[in-house]
Amino acid sequence: MTDDSALPLPRASAFLAMSLDGFIARSDGGLDWLLDAGAGLGDTGYDDFFASVDSMLLGRNSYDIVRGFDEYPYGGKRVLVLSSTLTSIDWPDASVHASLDDAIDTLRAENRQHVYVDGGTVVQQFLRAGLLDSLTVSIAPVLIGSGIPLFGDVDRDIRLELTGTRDLGSGFTQATYRPLPAT
Repeated sequence: MTDDSALPLPRASAFLAMSLDGFIARSDGGLDWLLDAGAGLGDTGYDDFFASVDSMLLGRNSYDIVRGFDEYPYGGKRVLVLSSTLTSIDWPDASVHASLDDAIDTLRAENRQHVYVDGGTVVQQFLRAGLLDSLTVSIAPVLIGSGIPLFGDVDRDIRLELTGTRDLGSGFTQATYRPLPAT
């Protein structure tokens, strides 16, 4: 048996949108506020970002939202879903993992180079563990009052270095950060 912890970690990046008050979705997972606000958006950089990743790691809530889409958005990507309740999924080239450690071991064993970390809880886990290399957040010009927050409680300060900003038009802004090592 090989020791997967000796294998290199893939680069981990998150690319998300949130309301100005910090929510990535309504409490029921609804994204209507984002779709309405973003109707006039041009290039957000998402297509280039998505082309740069070879795998996806998302949580159960994100999985539930995406499986309701009319079209499967992850074609050609290896997909790992974190869930303590699912045992399998019927997406192509996808698997379920009960823990973050198990998912990371799989990414290492498969020699993945760049993983797209998606979903509030998974992004939070990566930030807390010091595993996220890049965080891009597009901020929608809308306040929705409540919902699923992008950032939850943290047990320490997580410092970030701003590496870029963009005006996306239609009132949207985008900021990209590099999380700094804990001190």
